[in-house]
Amino acid sequence: MRTAAALLAVGLLLPTAGTALADTPAGDDSLPGVTQLRRDASGKPAGCLPPSTKRTPLTPWPQTFLRPDRVWPLSQGDGVTVAVLGSGVTDGTGLLAGRLDYAPKLTGGGDPARDCVGHGTFLAGLIAADRRDGTGFAGLAPRARILAVSVTDDGGAATADLLAQGITAASERGARIIAVGVALPAGNDALAGAVRAARSKGAVIVAPAAPDVQPGSGKPGPAYPAAYGEVLAVRDLAPGGALPSGAGAVPIGGRVDLAAPGDAVTGTGPASGGNYTGAGPSFAAAFVAATAALTLGSHPDLTADQLIRRLETTAYHAVTTPDPQVGYGTIDPVAAVTQLAVPDQAPPAATPAALAMPPAPPASTAPTQAVVISLAALAVIALVAAAGAVTPRARARGWRPGRAEDGQA
Repeated sequence: MRTAAALLAVGLLLPTAGTALADTPAGDDSLPGVTQLRRDASGKPAGCLPPSTKRTPLTPWPQTFLRPDRVWPLSQGDGVTVAVLGSGVTDGTGLLAGRLDYAPKLTGGGDPARDCVGHGTFLAGLIAADRRDGTGFAGLAPRARILAVSVTDDGGAATADLLAQGITAASERGARIIAVGVALPAGNDALAGAVRAARSKGAVIVAPAAPDVQPGSGKPGPAYPAAYGEVLAVRDLAPGGALPSGAGAVPIGGRVDLAAPGDAVTGTGPASGGNYTGAGPSFAAAFVAATAALTLGSHPDLTADQLIRRLETTAYHAVTTPDPQVGYGTIDPVAAVTQLAVPDQAPPAATPAALAMPPAPPASTAPTQAVVISLAALAVIALVAAAGAVTPRARARGWRPGRAEDGQA
């Protein structure tokens, strides 16, 4: 865990300076898309994702919005394993070199090292792709390890039994964070039992609160495994942090714990070459899983319950009762890593709003745990307390990630 002096030294207790949200770039519509399923009209696998020939040098809007560069001096997810449960991971770009492991092939599943759909590779890149000169794209936790677990067939279709196998395989191999890339319309006893067992072993399971594409029935319902109370259910946000709207918006029919960028997201695919784009709650779940990895990299002694509590209480702007649209709020990597103490109780209640950002919390929240310090450290802690008071006041005035005060660099 980083000391208060270290936080003060790198300026992470001060408001993030960056691009105003109104100027946050959206995704590049010219990029080829990645989806959870690749099926033809008859429902059969439609072939593998073609390589992309298009690149973008721009920094994707989720990075501008979440500002992971503000916490990279403290944590890049080193030593944390994130299991990605999806269509497998093929590291044709080399951005996961030396940090990619594979679970054994599951009964009924595909080869975890061969990602025909491209969706699992895209999610793994959002979580842990290395930073490279000449490109604005990077994973949110670029030093985390990825454990690829294939829980789909070659067309991206999954079942509850296969997903249960995947969660069990991930937890047995020590993954502290399990990022689920699929959303099923129904669960079963095997899946519910696998979720409970993984949580009992200390794993945090993150899953999309809805599928990336509207179900054929047109009626939204609970998505599994996100519908289980032990799982962090995540919904997607559009560029700038707004709720998705229009024909591409996926209605949420189940519970929501957190929100994160998920629409017009830029990432990489299985082959070397260009970039892809994607939209939906599965991509938002990847950003929450990556934030959890950043947090564990800085606070490795957190239990699963403590990690979940930290993610929820440091969201913008946390509320007592989850909002039906955004849960406890929008994920905040800077606050999740740098918060010196997390309250045992939820913040005071606020009126929920169907917006990306629920109302701001009170101006200050006192830590509930006493900190024993030496007399020599008193001066440092006093300085940190003074600096830390700036952030809640800034948030109360409407500051959000990627938004600078007038005149700030």
